Amino acid sequence: MTPITEVEGRRVPLSNLDKVLHPATGFTKGELLHYYATTADVLLPHLRDRPVSFLRYPDGPEGQRFFTKKVPPGTPEWVTTAQVPRSEGPGRMVLVQDLPSLMWAANLVAEFHTHQWVVQRPEVADLLVLDLDPGAPASVVQCCEVALWLRERLAADGVEAYAKTSGSKGLHLLAGVRPTPSDLVADYAKRLAVEAEKALPRLVVHRMTKSLRPGKVFVDWSQNAARKTTAAPYTLRARTEPTVSAPVTWDEVEACPDDAALTFLACDIGSRVRDHGDVLAPLLDPARSAPLP
Repeated sequence: MTPITEVEGRRVPLSNLDKVLHPATGFTKGELLHYYATTADVLLPHLRDRPVSFLRYPDGPEGQRFFTKKVPPGTPEWVTTAQVPRSEGPGRMVLVQDLPSLMWAANLVAEFHTHQWVVQRPEVADLLVLDLDPGAPASVVQCCEVALWLRERLAADGVEAYAKTSGSKGLHLLAGVRPTPSDLVADYAKRLAVEAEKALPRLVVHRMTKSLRPGKVFVDWSQNAARKTTAAPYTLRARTEPTVSAPVTWDEVEACPDDAALTFLACDIGSRVRDHGDVLAPLLDPARSAPLP
C-alpha cells in the first residue's frame, strides 16, 4: 500500500521510499523527498507561476528518462494547472505553487525545468539565461572564465547577472529583465554569445555544431526561445550522484580551481543556504530587473 502523507492539509501519496535512485551514494527516494521538503523555501519562489516540464527518471539516472510536459495522469485536482502555448498547440501544464504540489511532483522523481516567462505573460520573458556547456577537455573552470567575461559585458548594458551550476558539467548565467517578448531576449542573448566568441575565440563557440565544440565553451543562447525550458534553481539532476543545480557566488566562480569545487550534492545545499541565503533571490524582485538593451 502506498503511504499517504498530509502536507499542509493535502493528502499526498509517497511511494517506494527505500528505492535507491543515485547508486554512487545510495541516495534513496525518501532522501530525495526530504531534500525537496527542506529546500522548499528557496526552491518554490523560482518555480511559482512558471509552467514546469518534468524530466522523469523513476528508476534512477541509468534507467529510462523521459520528458513530461502535459499534466500527468492521476494529478490531484488541487494541483494548479494552466493552459499554455506549445509547439504542437495549446496544452495544460503543471504549476508547482506550494509545498503539497512540490511533494507530489517530487514523488514522480523528476528534474524541474521551467520557461523564462510566467503563466500570466506567456512567451514574454522576465529572465535571460545563458547556458555555458563545456566540450571536453574544457571543464567548468573554462566556463567560469567565460562567465566572468559575460558578467562584465552584461553589466555594461546595465544588466546584473547571477550564476548557478547546471548540476551537470557547466554553468548557467541568469539575469532579470523587464517583461520582453522571448524572441527579442533570444536575439540579444545570441548577440552576447557572438561577441563572447569574437572576444575569446580560443575559448568560446556560439554554434551548437559538435565539431566546433571540443576544448571550448558553448554559450547556448537558444534557451531563451519561448518554447524552451532550463533546469530550475535547486532542482536535483538525473546524474549518478544526486547533484543539484546550485546557485553560486561570484567569489566562488572567480576562485574555481577544478570541477569538484563547483559540484554540489543534495546534502550540501542546506548549509549553503544557511551561509549565503538564496544567491538568486534578486531575480525574484521586479524592481531589480533591467530593460533589455
